[in-house]
Amino acid sequence: MKLFKRLTFSIITLLFAANSSAQETLPIYSDYLSDNVYLVHPSAAGIGNTGKLRFTARQQWQGIKDAPTLQTLSFHNRFGEKAAFGFVLFNDSNGFHSQKGVQGTYAYHLDINRGAFINQLSFGVSLTAVQNQVDQTQFFGDPTVAQLIQSDSYFNADFSVAYHRSGFSSYFTVKNLLLSAKNNLNNNLEPLDLRNYILSFGYYFGQERLIQYEPSVMIQLRESTGERIVDFNLKAYKNFQDGRFWAALSYRRSFDAQPIENLTYITPIVGVNYKRWMFSYTYSKQLNDIVLTDAGFHQVSVGVNLFTRRPRASACPNINATF
Repeated sequence: MKLFKRLTFSIITLLFAANSSAQETLPIYSDYLSDNVYLVHPSAAGIGNTGKLRFTARQQWQGIKDAPTLQTLSFHNRFGEKAAFGFVLFNDSNGFHSQKGVQGTYAYHLDINRGAFINQLSFGVSLTAVQNQVDQTQFFGDPTVAQLIQSDSYFNADFSVAYHRSGFSSYFTVKNLLLSAKNNLNNNLEPLDLRNYILSFGYYFGQERLIQYEPSVMIQLRESTGERIVDFNLKAYKNFQDGRFWAALSYRRSFDAQPIENLTYITPIVGVNYKRWMFSYTYSKQLNDIVLTDAGFHQVSVGVNLFTRRPRASACPNINATF
């Protein structure tokens, strides 16, 4: 059974490496629910009253050698009255294939009014540089495969818009705008369409209650395959002196145009904000009948808020850090 799993994983890894440029520049998981919306939507850069430095580490298929891992380091903050900047560094590895990237973001925020609640329109654009790498030094038995490490780079861009009004939040992002990113490890191939449309919206309510709630939905549409991915989320908050406990539950379902079995995930998340610090743990479980392993996906996130300013008006927690 172990030999079968290793063989299956090797085949999946090789297929992934052969089509590496068809993947997202930065994979989209559920870490945006861990006080890190900026990882998905560039228009979230500097959107609130504090700068946010965040680190995440994700491990998939626990117990399987060379299983996928992802690490990100991000920071964003507003500079001046309306402009904001941000960056993301990421390292995404999957068996013999890996990609490292850096993303830089410029965002602009317009206050529609300065009343008792937030009413803000935001725009953001990101440029991303990615280096793909395939390690073939461990491939034996096939004379057509050179036993070396191949690497090449490509660039892409994202555009995003957001609107917030009191507890309501919404984002729309087009990821991977450029269609000129070829499969750089095989330049004979035509440019690949990596474009992905993402719509998110949610509402935060219960500010005067013991526990606050924030239901939200995120919808993805991949242009090249027609695949649709929907996240249904519910997040709850409990304030205490100098901090806040929170927990989230996310249900993700994909709807492929020609599915073998649409992927389904359930993801519980727990976290705490204490003064300037944030800690969270995420566990994802695949619910399909056919899975590579019963082990789930584990992720931890650590963050610190910097340059915090006074809350401007009533808004969702992603806008106002009050501790």
